[in-house]
Amino acid sequence: MANISTNTIATFPPVEKCNSIGRENHTVVADMDGTLLVGRSSFPYFALIAFEVGGFLRLLFFLLASPLAAILYYFVSESAGIQVLIFASMAGMRLSSIESVARAVLPKFYSGDLHPETWRVFSSCGRRYVLTANPRVMVEPFLKEMLGADIVLGTELESYKGRATGFVCKPGVLVGKNKADVLKKTFGDEKPDIGLGDRFTDAPFMSLCKEAYIVPPKPQVKAVTSEKLPKPIIFHDGRLVQKPTPLNALLTLLWIPLGFPLACLRIAAGSLLPMPLVYYAFWALGVRVTIKGTPPPPANKSSGQSGVLFICSHRTLLDPIFLSTALGRPIPAVTYSVSRLSEIISPIKTVRLSRDRATDASMIKKLLQEGDLAICPEGTTCREPFLLRFSALFAELTDELVPVAMVNRMSMFHGTTARGWKGMDPFYFFMNPSPAYEVTFLNKLPKDLTCGSGGKMSIDVANYIQRLIAATLSYECTNFTRKDKYKALAGNDGTVPLHKNPILKANKLMGC
Repeated sequence: MANISTNTIATFPPVEKCNSIGRENHTVVADMDGTLLVGRSSFPYFALIAFEVGGFLRLLFFLLASPLAAILYYFVSESAGIQVLIFASMAGMRLSSIESVARAVLPKFYSGDLHPETWRVFSSCGRRYVLTANPRVMVEPFLKEMLGADIVLGTELESYKGRATGFVCKPGVLVGKNKADVLKKTFGDEKPDIGLGDRFTDAPFMSLCKEAYIVPPKPQVKAVTSEKLPKPIIFHDGRLVQKPTPLNALLTLLWIPLGFPLACLRIAAGSLLPMPLVYYAFWALGVRVTIKGTPPPPANKSSGQSGVLFICSHRTLLDPIFLSTALGRPIPAVTYSVSRLSEIISPIKTVRLSRDRATDASMIKKLLQEGDLAICPEGTTCREPFLLRFSALFAELTDELVPVAMVNRMSMFHGTTARGWKGMDPFYFFMNPSPAYEVTFLNKLPKDLTCGSGGKMSIDVANYIQRLIAATLSYECTNFTRKDKYKALAGNDGTVPLHKNPILKANKLMGC
């Protein structure tokens, strides 16, 4: 991005000198990139739009167009460079898809780059405005929901039949004089109390404020830590783990031709080899599986012993696969919904839940009579160090309960999605250069803490196991559910339509 001129720095004091006490009735107007955010480039966020909506080929096109954007930005005009980024990343896309990514994906990355000094001043003011060159539809969900912005004034995208044309509406990209004109139109004769910017093209709008402060470029500034964010990021979507800087985006594209065949090989090894050999095959193929604790022995069917119910925290749909890998034997699992592709490639047997309490209870009891069983009572996955509310049904069905703390590590791709096609989840997980799973077996629940022998309430047993797993992983317990996640990320309640055939049959599915 453009450098701040010496004259601009001399005109406006640095933001560190802005007093944030007693600002409850004041109005602040802040730029975004380089001001509210530490990073001064919007490239990673446009790259996320390109990849999450358009896929690998769109990201490649965007990356190829970025040198032209940089040349225009630095040597012609800031507005022209941003226009190229908008066209390369958004032309032809549905506005609803852009809005979906802006709501479910971008806040995670934006919140990891929040400038501490700007946030100190911005959060102290009673009325908060953001004036940015970025498309409004792209930044508004984060600014309003996470930072409490009242009004977001950004570049407006031109559209045709619900799709972005790649061009912008008049007056064009909000840079320089355009920012000042929009500010005048919004406030009229009133002057905002504080203006915050980071470059010489912000000077026109900053000069219209009663007080103005510059945010000097300091790469060493550390962003606001997750503990100090205005709201915790519990749910987020998207496939990319790291922010796609130009280098990261290039490495991702170069890795895909290697990573996808490797993922297919890893999946084939897990599906075709006998389960006792899968652990060693995974290690040979770069998949790390760490086992902690002492797993219980298999149920003795000849003695009529009921199977053990493994209560797993839910990180990806592969949790039951890695549980089986750690035990060296296939463990059936109950699941809510998976794709048809996952059914075909799965090495374990699972059964769909019907959402009818009596039917599901009868099915689980029957499966436990046949042997051990795995269940993920959260009902959906969570990427962050939080556990969702545990459904209590499992606690009523058996006293043979073994909590299992599952945690995984991915360096390039997330193996879960709420918005995309779930059939690709295992492929994305195994496309990571060296994915890892840690399976921790906790002690079997004492009889006096169960419903049958101990007389405990099922909700108390479920909450106890949730707290036990959370303490093991250093996670935080929440009361959020599957509905909360899908409402936040996909705009629906996550309900899967019931099949016409009410009879539940065991299927080979990938995870739960």
